[in-house]
Amino acid sequence: MRFIHIADVHLFATPDTEFEWGANRPQEIEETFEKVLDACNEKNIDLLLIAGNLFDRSPSVEDLIFIDEKLMRLEKTRTVILSGTDDYIVPGSESAAYKFRSRTVMLPPEKTTNAYLKGINTCVTGYSYGKPEYTDRILENIDPGHKDAVNILIGHGGDKNHMPFRKDKLAAKGFDYVAMGYIRRPVHILKNRMAYAGSPEPLGPTETGRHGYVLGEINDEGTKINWCPIARRNYMDISITMSPDLEAEEITKNLEEKLLKLGNENIYRIILRGFSKDNLSFDLERIKSRYNIYEILNMTISDDDEKMLRVENETNMMGSFIREINGSYTVDERIRSKALRYGMEALIMAGEER
Repeated sequence: MRFIHIADVHLFATPDTEFEWGANRPQEIEETFEKVLDACNEKNIDLLLIAGNLFDRSPSVEDLIFIDEKLMRLEKTRTVILSGTDDYIVPGSESAAYKFRSRTVMLPPEKTTNAYLKGINTCVTGYSYGKPEYTDRILENIDPGHKDAVNILIGHGGDKNHMPFRKDKLAAKGFDYVAMGYIRRPVHILKNRMAYAGSPEPLGPTETGRHGYVLGEINDEGTKINWCPIARRNYMDISITMSPDLEAEEITKNLEEKLLKLGNENIYRIILRGFSKDNLSFDLERIKSRYNIYEILNMTISDDDEKMLRVENETNMMGSFIREINGSYTVDERIRSKALRYGMEALIMAGEER
């Protein structure tokens, strides 16, 4: 049995609205979801697992009709949908009563449900959200739902307010695979047995790294999963190491070369580190016009900054570090100066200067 596991798609979300590229993000999220459906058809997938937060909101009947029409594209694949923290479905609502025309099962809210798919001898068991939070350890009390079948647990959450669990407790249940949602970056919790898929398309600057879906197969030899990147864009941090010896144009050129290699589709935060000349000024407007840059963070230390830090931190950890380095008379002056500045930067970044 071959499956694809996704979660936290957040259809209708509107990230980065304050930036020029933000206007395209809702459409890109939808297009990336459609690429997942294409992968199901191309890879001959038996089962699509959606582990919560397919929508960015509690879905209306119109929203479910919208997704139902998209899932009708699947040629062979069956779909099981779990509602999550953001797209919870209130019990007894019109949305809870919706009947899919596609080969889709949406697990009903606020009860443990087994969806047995006879054609692929697979039972998917889960507990859909009917409200935003559950503090009970619900997932730890769910058992495989069908003897002599492939058994999959589909869940959403993991912190103290959203169905907390211990991975060893879930592993001991004996499911062939545990498909999790809620954490928006991919996390392989237990080798080939339990994973967070992460969002197929990232939704904010904290979700750095590559995004995609889990591709898995369960057979007589066990379960094997791989992670497949699919996102249109990725959020990335780019560090530029400054030096008093570098001119502004040289720094800009260095940054442009890095961005050129990574491409203009991604969304970047530029972090300036190291040491700069006093009053160093350079123009990044031409870079901003060509690349998606949401923040430029200046963490550099100038000569004036260094002098001030020495005075302000004379009686604390940084002061002790400065005195120790300055007392190393056998060290070359150039090496001592670099060690002093690098150490000061490290203490600032770690929040340990005090």
